[in-house]
Amino acid sequence: MTTLPILTFLIFFPILGCVGLFFLKRPRTVRVYAMAVSLGEMVLALPLLRFKTDTGGFQFVESVPWVPAWDLNYFLGVDGISLLMVGLTVIMLPVCVLCSWASVRERVKEFHICLLVSGAVCVGVFSALDLVLFYLFYEAILIPIYLMIAIWGGEGRDRASLKFILYTLAGSALLLVVVIAFRISGDTFSIPELMKLDFPYRFQCLVFSAMALAFAVKTPLFPFHTWLPSAYVQAPIAGTVLLSAVLAKMGAYGFLRLCVPLAPSAADFFAPLMIAMSIASILYGGVVALGQTDIKRIIAYSSLAHMGFVVLGIFLFNVKGAQGAVLQMVNHGITTGALFVMVGFLYARSGSTELSQNQGLGKVLPAFMGFWGLLAFAGFGFPGTNNFVGEFLVLTGVFERNLWVGAITVPGALLAAAYMLRPTQKMAWGEPSRAGKWVDLKGREWACLLPLAFLVLYLGLAPSLFLKVMNPALEELLSPFGVRQTPIELSTNTPGHSGSVPAGKETFRISMQEPLRP
Repeated sequence: MTTLPILTFLIFFPILGCVGLFFLKRPRTVRVYAMAVSLGEMVLALPLLRFKTDTGGFQFVESVPWVPAWDLNYFLGVDGISLLMVGLTVIMLPVCVLCSWASVRERVKEFHICLLVSGAVCVGVFSALDLVLFYLFYEAILIPIYLMIAIWGGEGRDRASLKFILYTLAGSALLLVVVIAFRISGDTFSIPELMKLDFPYRFQCLVFSAMALAFAVKTPLFPFHTWLPSAYVQAPIAGTVLLSAVLAKMGAYGFLRLCVPLAPSAADFFAPLMIAMSIASILYGGVVALGQTDIKRIIAYSSLAHMGFVVLGIFLFNVKGAQGAVLQMVNHGITTGALFVMVGFLYARSGSTELSQNQGLGKVLPAFMGFWGLLAFAGFGFPGTNNFVGEFLVLTGVFERNLWVGAITVPGALLAAAYMLRPTQKMAWGEPSRAGKWVDLKGREWACLLPLAFLVLYLGLAPSLFLKVMNPALEELLSPFGVRQTPIELSTNTPGHSGSVPAGKETFRISMQEPLRP
């Protein structure tokens, strides 16, 4: 260890905090204690602000022998990509505690244990640099999320939780095979060491196929998305926020951390397929969201479309696409998480998430609709909001790669405006759907939404700091693909890959001249 074990503190502090919950009995005391632990997690993360933005290597590294006979190490570290994901997790944890303050009334202690464990495991996924450690954290997150859906979910929670666990376990089984394959072929579990190795092309194709399928389920991508609507709708609000804001990012992060750097030639070969699946997710998610009448389902299917933009940016293999993908991972977590939080607040007032039962709110809930309007505009990428920056960079990267692919992608952005403005219009205008007194936002709800609204505007107006953090890591990520020059050219024999493609196999030649800069 070169510094204090900050990442270890972030992983184990919430878990140790769960021990204190066993000695508490009153629900309010449990909630206050859980909130204190989540805020303590944010304080412990402050040393990460010392992150150096002039290097693409891993920082805050911790490496301790775990099982020397098997070459297993407790190996942690963050680069510019994983740092942003850890920060997103730490920010959303107190938001989850706040938004479930009044909605969870049974087994309050057990619920907050699941919540704190989920936050700890998510930090572990984003900071693990050992394949076995990554896999253990990747699997461990399924337990608390499954319990949150199965115990505190809606009427269809049994089916939703079973579908969620079966889909994700199937993907995780493939990932376990990949871990074993890399150990046999690379003689190490260390992700940084594996990134330096030149694996045979056929081996890369096999491991990439297995990893891509596992991460496509978790992201999710069309057609592996069918667990998403039921899990998002049936989960309690805090569970839905975790699923959309953090858990979905694990799949996209897996593409960035494992698929692309460990199998670059295979990633290059399968890029057209991944791009096609991403565009299908964008268009399908937008069309289905447009036809929903349940607000929670609208946001759930919008997540499918937004994550399609993320994966699309990853497999463009150019600067703007990669920047847009990472930035959109953060943006989607903030915007969609905040929208689901507001749905929870709305359900507490009207007892329904149907549009027909939540109309005319502009007259009775002006502050609520003010926040909703900001987040809805951010959801379809209105200029000045965070999603605009991410989607703009991805779309710019798409048009740099292929004009026709860009033309196919643009309708996805137009669909986003349609499926976000339609519910906003119905919710804001008209006569209130329910008689009686409506109560606008309370102090706790203001405290929950104001930081998220600030981030929506800050990332939309001044994203340079985030770009500066991620750029060196993206430069390392794209280095096996050379430097991009616009437009991309198709060639047959592409040297310059680590694990080069066999002669005669067509692959995209990437040569990018522009430097990485905010």
